[in-house]
Amino acid sequence: MKKSSVGTSRGGTSRGFTLIEVMVAMAIAALGLAAVAASISQMVDAGVAMQQRTYASWIAHNKIAELRLANVIPDVSESSGDTTYANREWTWRATVSETGVENLFRVDVQVGLADGDENIRTVTGFIGEPGVPGQANLVWINNSLAIGASE
Repeated sequence: MKKSSVGTSRGGTSRGFTLIEVMVAMAIAALGLAAVAASISQMVDAGVAMQQRTYASWIAHNKIAELRLANVIPDVSESSGDTTYANREWTWRATVSETGVENLFRVDVQVGLADGDENIRTVTGFIGEPGVPGQANLVWINNSLAIGASE
């Protein structure tokens, strides 16, 4: 029976990786892990930015809805304030301007974090002449009844 010489040198001692081979392998692994860590960091930053833009958009839409629900013709002006949303402090600035159409106003709401100077999101909405509360429902019901009667 012949002895296998796999993993042994001519002198009978076992062979292994040299120190340089181990160091090169560790350097390659370290570079790979650094690239993965950088990629994960970028994904986390993008997720946080997306969350902030979403919250800022919701805050701006809420401010426009509040102006609409006041059911008055807004003054052409600028207003600002602070609010707490999702356990963070936010600032907002609403600018009401004329559109050139009678009793139709443009509202631009800018929202940012209270501890920062940058504007995260700007949302634009329009506010028309206030109507009688419930009037739109009556119009819809009457139109629905008229359509049902004609069928």
